[in-house]
Amino acid sequence: MNAPALPADAARQNARPADKRPVRALAGLLPFVRPYRGRIALAGLFLVLAALTTLAFPVALKALIDHGLVAGDPGQRVMALRGYFLALFAVGAALGLFSAARFYAVTWLGERITADLRNAVYRHVLRQSPEFFETTRTGEVLSRLTTDTTLVQTVVGSSLSMGLRNTVMGIGALIALVVTNPYVMTQVLGILVLVVLPSLYFGRRVRRLSRASQDRVADSSAIAAEVLAAIPVVQGFVQEPREAARFDAATESAFEAARRRTTVRAVLVAFIISATFGALLWGLYQGTQAVIRGDISAGHLGQTVVFVIILVSSVAVLSEVYGDLLRAAGATERLMELLAAQSPVADPPQPRALPATRGGSAVRLHEVSFHYPSRPQTAALSHFDLEVRPGETVALVGPSGAGKSTVLQLLLRFYDTERGLVAVDGVPVREAALADLRARIGIVPQDSTVFSTSALENIRYGRPEASDEEVFAAARAAFADDFIRALPEGYGTYLGERGVRLSGGQRQRISIARAMLKNPPLLLLDEATSALDAESERAVQAALETAMKDRTTIVIAHRLATVLRADRIVVLEAGGIVDQGTHAELVARGGLYARLAAMQFQTDIAGARSLT
Repeated sequence: MNAPALPADAARQNARPADKRPVRALAGLLPFVRPYRGRIALAGLFLVLAALTTLAFPVALKALIDHGLVAGDPGQRVMALRGYFLALFAVGAALGLFSAARFYAVTWLGERITADLRNAVYRHVLRQSPEFFETTRTGEVLSRLTTDTTLVQTVVGSSLSMGLRNTVMGIGALIALVVTNPYVMTQVLGILVLVVLPSLYFGRRVRRLSRASQDRVADSSAIAAEVLAAIPVVQGFVQEPREAARFDAATESAFEAARRRTTVRAVLVAFIISATFGALLWGLYQGTQAVIRGDISAGHLGQTVVFVIILVSSVAVLSEVYGDLLRAAGATERLMELLAAQSPVADPPQPRALPATRGGSAVRLHEVSFHYPSRPQTAALSHFDLEVRPGETVALVGPSGAGKSTVLQLLLRFYDTERGLVAVDGVPVREAALADLRARIGIVPQDSTVFSTSALENIRYGRPEASDEEVFAAARAAFADDFIRALPEGYGTYLGERGVRLSGGQRQRISIARAMLKNPPLLLLDEATSALDAESERAVQAALETAMKDRTTIVIAHRLATVLRADRIVVLEAGGIVDQGTHAELVARGGLYARLAAMQFQTDIAGARSLT
């Protein structure tokens, strides 16, 4: 059953029923823990040895008091003291050794499991269709990849180990106290059971508030990611104070959620420690009365005191660990939601192989109807039919919202149609492997993407195995070679995040060079020259005409001057084809294209006259 991608609010609503299962959400980490069973067993061994060594200390102390201090002969007492102190030192040395080994083993596991979890979530998100990002903000995903995985790391790499160690120590100390003082400690144990019941109530509230706190942090991360990606717009409209105030409100909301969580958790810790300490003091008081009556020795009482201290400290640590587990449970839920999100676009069980091509790919869309998931009431395409022959150049024109970009997205299978057939080279795109389908398609989007690496690697992104010479050739074909070589370090120049060191036209030529390097049989150009000046546009148009040879090309353009040489111009309006033909044929027939051409060319002529 497919789990839809969850936006922040929906995720919170869906998480509420799970609050009745405080730490069960951590079971989602089991697939990441299983590969390291051997190391976990080794860490568990060191953990148990460290706990048992700690429990051996009170036994050694009892022997020291009863036999080293109470011995009658002074000479025997000195020799006994030496032996017992050496025994205590041996216990301390063993405790240090086992604790160090436990710390290393557990910390390694925490780092390794968290890295695997972070990688798995990131890989899974990369495979999601654009539909996922229509409902899930990028900042929300980043928050889960960073903040939530850090919480899980804290638990797996530290808190869980401390909790298990103190559980062993606490149970051992409790058993020792019950064995040595069965009557009194049975009463204490009954009191401790009463302590657990309110703790479960407080614990449930801590977990619910922890989840809410993480959601508030994710909200602020989402705001920051969105605004930082649009800094020029924010500063251009002088909206820095407004955006700062919006972020302040989000962080204050996160602080308030964290404060409520901390308050409840502090009450939980105070209650557990106070109640446990009071119950154990009662048992200690009964022990002192037993010494006075002569029922037990002074060493026995000393042993009891240390066991009580171990038990109280173990309970105190466990109360802290329990709070950490509750926070990690909320974080794990959020991560598991991402991993459970299934993309509606996936490889078929038995993909069909795409046939070899020569001279470009054949494209067919037949009776296609499609609605975007975020706009279910408006049809992006309706009963749409289009065939493109191998090697043909087809231009898609029409007003905004006519469905031009939707055609490209369906060919790339970013979405699946509700009705109709989309096929490339005779194979329905639903029946082809996604990697095979997209490997034979090159795309130059309207908004050029430049990664924060060198110019060489940005172009090589189109074909990672390409040689430097092939990259240079693609750059020359896209008329990008000259400006790249003029950069401070040429092709090795770091272009900055989102290519901030380049102009819009330069970024577009990098994108065109990347598509040319891929050398696909089907080329999709979505306003490929929209960011170029007139001189650059003429140069790139010439390069694109060369690139279009021996391949199928589908061009989207609002500037009709860029599609005059297309073999066929297809006019779209309201999700359907209203006319098609050459530029001359369409102008002669009148209609929508003729009106668009008349308005645009008159505007271009008027603009040129104004410049003269």
